[in-house]
Amino acid sequence: MHFVDAKGILSGKNGMNIYRGCTHGCIYCDSRSKCYGFTHEFEDIEVKINAPQLLEKALKSKRKKCMIGTGAMCDPYLHIEENLKLTRKCLELIDQYEYGVAVQTKSTRVLRDMDLLKSINDKTKAVVQMTMTTYDETLCKILEPNVSTTKERFEALLQFKEAGIPTVVWLTPILPFINDTEENIRGILEYCVEAGVKGIICFGMGVTLRDGNREYFYKALDKHFPDIKNKYIRTYGNAYDIPSPNNEKLLEIFKEVCEKNGMMYQIKECFQYLHEFPQKYEQMSLFDI
Repeated sequence: MHFVDAKGILSGKNGMNIYRGCTHGCIYCDSRSKCYGFTHEFEDIEVKINAPQLLEKALKSKRKKCMIGTGAMCDPYLHIEENLKLTRKCLELIDQYEYGVAVQTKSTRVLRDMDLLKSINDKTKAVVQMTMTTYDETLCKILEPNVSTTKERFEALLQFKEAGIPTVVWLTPILPFINDTEENIRGILEYCVEAGVKGIICFGMGVTLRDGNREYFYKALDKHFPDIKNKYIRTYGNAYDIPSPNNEKLLEIFKEVCEKNGMMYQIKECFQYLHEFPQKYEQMSLFDI
């Protein structure tokens, strides 16, 4: 890892990336794409060492409370978070200044901050988002080798359910010819139902490939799934959008299970929920003034 003093921390939509790069090793990761302008090796983590100071300044200057997001680009619970605790320090500030938070991760390290997430949720709103792609544990360890397995993430979701903290699952990506099966999708959906997730975000059954992540992905395919790379090239060429041949069938199953169990699945509705700061809290604040 290497440290930098960042100039800013919050995006225009109030998202933040405390770290740039990742050590989870997921073979399909879009964040490896050249378009994101990484000037260092992806596993050499850029640490925004002044993130807490920048966040506090930003929170103090805002005229209206809102949801703060983290994890959209790079996971906030990498291995180095165990020692640096920058994500935790930022959550402490969000809690102190009574903002909301939406955290996206694949790591059960998020459980270390259960106390802060519960405190934030008691005051305003905290949402934990977990990415789940692969029900089969053996396959999961190939596709996402250095991170918590799907079962471990499911068990974390159960703990958040017990704590009263709402959760959202990202069902993406689904890799053609690898995990685009009915068994896989139903297995993940069963986890979601049991964990009582608020909603599931799915952009379709497939994956996207760009310059940078395509090369890494194909190298991994050659290592773990001989001949699959050639099938991708024959089927999709150099396309960005790589839909599963089973897309329509799997989406029908997805929608049916979500509707039956009252889980949000429309993308617009899910994102609205993640960005929506509690109206009750806003009304109380105005009344207090």
